[in-house]
Formats: sequence, structure tokens, C-alpha cells
Amino acid sequence: MQRPDFIRTMTFRWTAGAFALCIVLFSAFVYWEAADYLLARTDAALTEECLSIAADPPDHQLDAIDDRLRQDPRRIKLAGLFGSDGHRIAGNLESLPHGLRIDAPVQTAAAVRIERNDRETMNVRAIARRLPNGNVVVIAGNIDELTQLAEIVARAVLLGLPLALALCLLVGMVLSARAQKRVEEFNTLVRRIIAGDLRQRLPTQGLEHPFDKLAETENRMLDRIEALVQELAGVGNEIAHDLRTPLTGVRLALERGRANAKTLEEMQLALDYAVGGVDQVLSIITTLLRIAEIESGGRPGTLGNVALAELLREVGDLYEPIAEDKHVELRVVSKDEVTVRADHDLLLEAVANLVDNALKFTPDGGHIELALVRSGEEGVIRVSDSGPGIPGNEREAVTRRFYRSDKSRTTFGSGLGLSLVSAVVKLHGFRLSIDNGPGCVAEIACTPLV
Repeated sequence: MQRPDFIRTMTFRWTAGAFALCIVLFSAFVYWEAADYLLARTDAALTEECLSIAADPPDHQLDAIDDRLRQDPRRIKLAGLFGSDGHRIAGNLESLPHGLRIDAPVQTAAAVRIERNDRETMNVRAIARRLPNGNVVVIAGNIDELTQLAEIVARAVLLGLPLALALCLLVGMVLSARAQKRVEEFNTLVRRIIAGDLRQRLPTQGLEHPFDKLAETENRMLDRIEALVQELAGVGNEIAHDLRTPLTGVRLALERGRANAKTLEEMQLALDYAVGGVDQVLSIITTLLRIAEIESGGRPGTLGNVALAELLREVGDLYEPIAEDKHVELRVVSKDEVTVRADHDLLLEAVANLVDNALKFTPDGGHIELALVRSGEEGVIRVSDSGPGIPGNEREAVTRRFYRSDKSRTTFGSGLGLSLVSAVVKLHGFRLSIDNGPGCVAEIACTPLV
């Protein structure tokens, strides 16, 4: 017969085993502590009484011994006064217990108790002190009662032990069953997810429990996977749509050139138009491959210390002639010195894309500012322009591949520039934000080197 699953789990075995071990150790601790306490209490009482009798004057010592023996209805107390030669002077001890050391702490010894004509040998705890006159006083107590008390404690512990062990098993079963139930819930949901239902999420109980932490981590992973799958599902259509337009233009140019061109110059014009369309297709494919490379880890071996002020000046020098041709003022402001750990070429490409976007949408006579500022402990690369800006409902969408707002439909481009910027920023662990200023304000927040 197969045992239930929860009994075969490590949770049950470890929990039940740990609880049982704790109960056994606790029971042993209670027993030994109780026995030690009773023994220590008896020894303390014997020592105190012996010292008290030894401190009495010689004529009072006999009375003190007689008083001790009279106050003993249970007949467990022993006392004796012996001369320097060992003969008994008073008390109910027949003789000095054999092996009992004088002027030493309380010891266990065998003693003979006498009362009228009765004579009884028993194990006692005894202490002996030599008096100034040479006599020896011995105070002792029968330890049979201590042994009985210890046996009572041990019996109580042993009787309670099965109940405690049963409780351990019950607790182990409950905890194991709860863990097994959550594992089964997780397995059921994971099977649904494997079957393709990415909307499923692992349940949480709102507790600081390892299962909850695992579920929260897995749910975040599923959110990301679902977003990537949805994005991937749309990327194919977007790629086909964006490649179809230039390829259609190439085909029409070639068809018209073949049908209508009557001279070499007309044929060359048709071919030039076709080559331009092919170049546009290759540019889109190259950018897509570039984004895929960056999102898969980029070039981790090329990280180095990058001075952001110098990088901004490089971008400014690159785009200043283009801005002049468009009659747009391009200002580079980099008063602060900030150094970050990054791939210089990738970061340069990301900032250049932001400036390129700003140039596309800034009208003649407008201005663009490329600035490096500090915000708390971060260095911020800010690109602001005097263009029309981006509507609030499109600010997250513009970083998706091939997304182009209504304002940019007539502007040349593939809609991949901000996607590439977003990929570079994520690779470095920086943050990208886009807002309206007036105009458009794009910021890359970088964590500087300490």
C-alpha cells in the first residue's frame, strides 16, 4: 500500500523528526533539572544544619541532634555525634559511614540507622564536620525519597512523551499537507501555463512566506513573458507591413522602368529608386538585428568608464552641421562631470538617436538642448526640443518597435529609433523617461561611478 504523498515529503520528515527530537531533549532536560534541583536542595539543607550544630556549644549539640531526630515522622533523617576515636556519643547512626570524608562537601554513602532494636542499612547523602574538641558530627538524609521523586518525574515525562510525539506527527502532517496542497496548486497552474494560457498567475496569501515570495517572482516573470509574447506576436505583422511598403516601391519602379524606360537615363533613374528602396529595407533589418543583439546582452566585454560630458560633446559635433542645415539651434550644456560604467559606442548611439528624433520633429527656427545635469546621485542626459511633443497616451508606446504616432506618419523613418534607445538603456540598467516640456523632453538617468 502506497503511503500518502504528504507523508513521503521531506517537509513531513524534517518537521516530525525535528519536533520529536526537541520533545525528547526537552523531556530529558526536565528530568535532569528536576533531579539536580532536588539533590541540590537536600545538600544545601544538610550543609546548613551541620554547620549550625557544629557552631553550637558542646552542651547544646546533643540537644540539637535530639531535636532533629524528634522532628522526623517519616524517619528519613539521620544524625550522629562521634568521639575522636570513632565511638558513638549520640544520634541514630550506628557508626561513621564507611568512606565518608570529614570536612568535605555532601557525599553519597552507605549508613546504618539504629532505633531501639532495629538496624537498617540505607544509602544517604551525608556531611561530616570535626569539632574543636576532636569530636565529629555527621548529618545525613535518606535519598530513597529523592529517588522516588525522580522516578515520579521520569514516569510523568515518559507518559507525556507518546502524546507529545503524536502531536509532532500531527503538526508534521498538517504542515506537509499544506505545503503539498500549495505545490499541487502551483503544478496545476503551471500545466495550464505550459498549455498556452499565459494569463494564469500563481496565488499568494499576502504573507512573508517563501511560497509567496516564489509566487511573486514567478508572476513577475509571467507578466514579462506575456508582454514579450504579445509584442512578438505583433512584431511579425509590423515587420511585414514596414517591409512591404519599400519592397512594393522597388517592384513598381522596376516594372515601370522595364515597361516605360526608353533611354539609359530613364532606366538608371528607375534602378536608383529601386536601390533606395532596398537600402531602406536593409536599414530596417540592420536596426532590428542591432536591437536583438542589444536585448540579448549586447557586448559585455566592451564596458568601460565613459565621461558623459565628453560623450555629449561628440554627439553635438556630429549633429551640429545637420541642425544648421535645418535652421535649428543645437546647444550642448555639460557643466557637471559625470563618469559611468557603460559601452561607449552603444550609449553614443542611444543619445544620437534621441537628438536625431528631436531634429526630425523640431520646426525651422526652433531649438534643441542636449544637457548633462545631476539629479540626486544620478547623472541625467536630457534632450529637449521645441517641437510638438508626444501625447501622454503615446509616451510608453513610442518605445515599441515600428510604432509611429500620427504626427510622424509623414516623417521618414522606420519607427525603431526609440526602441534601440530603450534596449541600450535597459542593457546598462539606466532609466529612460519621455515627457513634454513644452516640446519633448527625453531623459536617460545614469548611475555614476562612486
